Amino acid sequence: MALTQVQPGMLASDSQFSGFKNRIINGAMVIDQRNAGASVTPINNQYTLDRWYGVLSQASKYTVQQSTTAPAGFINSLKVTSSSAYSIGAGDYFAIYQAIEGLNVADLAWGTASAKPVTLSFQVYSSLTGTFGGVITNSATDRSYPYTYTISSANTWTSISVTIAGDTSGTWLTTNGVGLRVSFGLGVGSTYSGTAGAWAGALYISATGATSVVGTNGATFYITGVQLEKGSTATSFDYRPYGTELQLCQRYFESSFAIGTAPANAQATVWFSSATPNIVYSQNIQFAIPKRSAPSITFYRGTSHSTNGQWGYYNGSVWVTASTGTGTITTQAFNASISSNIGTQYSYVTEGNWTANAEL
Repeated sequence: MALTQVQPGMLASDSQFSGFKNRIINGAMVIDQRNAGASVTPINNQYTLDRWYGVLSQASKYTVQQSTTAPAGFINSLKVTSSSAYSIGAGDYFAIYQAIEGLNVADLAWGTASAKPVTLSFQVYSSLTGTFGGVITNSATDRSYPYTYTISSANTWTSISVTIAGDTSGTWLTTNGVGLRVSFGLGVGSTYSGTAGAWAGALYISATGATSVVGTNGATFYITGVQLEKGSTATSFDYRPYGTELQLCQRYFESSFAIGTAPANAQATVWFSSATPNIVYSQNIQFAIPKRSAPSITFYRGTSHSTNGQWGYYNGSVWVTASTGTGTITTQAFNASISSNIGTQYSYVTEGNWTANAEL
């Protein structure tokens, strides 16, 4: 492993690069469709900011929030706050992950003799100092590369660059499944900690000897500018247009709610429809961006009726909660169905919201 501590502005020029240089999506932490900046205490494998999810062996040990604390050139970071002074057991693990789709890393040729190196770079800021750790793993979690980095000054943005040799062993998917995972450890016990700087045929979540963020009550850990790129040199951060970054995120998660509004019941989006009496009415809803796979759909009620998770319709005099379901779901669209119970033919309005989840 080649590890370099660099200062802001010292990363190499990226003038020789074009296209999808950074395989991390939402590395600048600007998209937060689910929470709109609110703090969340994640459960295991729950997504927080877009594309970033938490893994944990014990509940309620840390919170995650989109933050405006950021280094020069960035406006957001992902903030972790420890909720207690938790003593890590051998089998414990706490980390933030991003899973990268296999189609987006196929050119790395991992698992073959032609495997290419990658460089992981990011900016980090913590109330703690010391050696911190993370890992890159495959989909089957039987190949792991633990890495370490150092934060020497508390509450100071530090730029990190870690170069990782391509893995010539193991199975690395090049499909729409998990190509690889990148983790940042927040406290990991000995069972899931491995020696830094080498590939291993085991599941690790961080590196041996890494600092435990969750071990100090109120400890904070901020990260942004996360980039994973092919090659042995960290180049300048690939800051894509906001609209492009949003579309990349929407391949995995999309919401009918306005950007900046967290999905919740009792917020109105209205579809105007016409129906004949006493039928199941189905409406085809197109996604803004085709999904990685056929997603799971979650319904949210609108403002004019009372049953959470159900849509409603206006029957000519009052709003009525309808039996809500899905018909065909594809990567392009889904059919939302509600049961009309109007006695005579009537033009009516349906009201409700939805999210579509096709995460890895």
